[in-house]
Amino acid sequence: MLGFLGQALIYVVPFLLVLTLVVTVHELGHFLTARVFKVKMDRFSIGFGRAIFQRTDRHGVEWRLGWLPLGGYVKFSGDLDATGVPDRAGLEAMKRELVAEHGPGAERDYLYFKPLWQRALIVAGGPFANFVLAIAIFALLFSLVGVELRPARVMEVAPNSPAAVAGFRPGDLITQVNGKMIADGGEVTRVVALSSGTPVDFVVERAGANVRLTATPERVTTQDPIAGKVSIGRIGLGLGSSRDEVRHVRYGPIAAVGRGFTETGDILKTTFTYIGRMISGRESGDQLSGPLGIAKASGALTNAAVAANPDPLAMIGNLLLTLTSFAAILSVGIGFLNLLPVPVLDGGHLMFYAYEAVARRPVAARVQEAGYRVGLALLASLMLFATWNDLQKLNLFKFLGGLVS
Repeated sequence: MLGFLGQALIYVVPFLLVLTLVVTVHELGHFLTARVFKVKMDRFSIGFGRAIFQRTDRHGVEWRLGWLPLGGYVKFSGDLDATGVPDRAGLEAMKRELVAEHGPGAERDYLYFKPLWQRALIVAGGPFANFVLAIAIFALLFSLVGVELRPARVMEVAPNSPAAVAGFRPGDLITQVNGKMIADGGEVTRVVALSSGTPVDFVVERAGANVRLTATPERVTTQDPIAGKVSIGRIGLGLGSSRDEVRHVRYGPIAAVGRGFTETGDILKTTFTYIGRMISGRESGDQLSGPLGIAKASGALTNAAVAANPDPLAMIGNLLLTLTSFAAILSVGIGFLNLLPVPVLDGGHLMFYAYEAVARRPVAARVQEAGYRVGLALLASLMLFATWNDLQKLNLFKFLGGLVS
């Protein structure tokens, strides 16, 4: 039983810590932007359900920590419905009530009477904060810890593989992939993994000359120690680097921020690529993960960090670095997810605001309500699909059996 509880803590606690950090920053993005525009707010909550901690500040905002730490929200004063976007009739009724209770001009402190551009910035503040968090974490890591750059040297070419057919040879140094300069072998792996069935153009350095090669990755199902069962593109190359070729680079503050922008942009680009390929039918969607998959990944990373460092101080340091990097990646994912044009998400509110900007009036209440219900159904379906993927990849019963043993 102790073994089970210990393993459960390794998987659950890091996941909740990382998720709480990312969600808190997201909600602070909304909150601080609203504070800049002097919008009245009733509550800032991390978690749902009964409060295990709460206090009210001098501005009348209740700060709350719910017992279920799987999300959060900012409650703006005067919220009328679940969509948070009242229609014209609702606005007029709300204004009359506020004027009657507090006097003329009282409505100016409420979100729904602020200029459209301010409301849009408040909604976008959450995802924007997630991207800023990711950039800041990456910049901090690149500046303080640095990164090891391992050139994409071809060490092995599998017989009869796409790489062999394309003409790769051991000793080739990959310098470009699809026109982009390559400094690390991991960049090659990422591009190939999301290009099954699509030709990929390479430039390799061979005997002092540049040679252009084209290979089409084949889809391969494999077991990843972090993500579980994955289906990705492979061309049959074994990449490596000699000790003399590996470079450890630490960036100055400005260069680290630039590299943080680049890293965040690469994650977003990979996400867009995957979704685009999924919509076009070139990817199956089996790589989408929900809370179970995220918890499994954070637990696997924690286990790896602990196992790699017998020294307690080194173990703690590596664990912090690992979970911090994971938080940056998760923050980009949550920021992107919230920008999807689904009514229950921030992107849905921005979609309504875009309509209001063009039509010069808010979306009708019945349309908002219908959109909210459809969006909720879509989000629930997506979560169910992602959870099913997690169960398939993790082999739940084997996973639980491993925890008990």
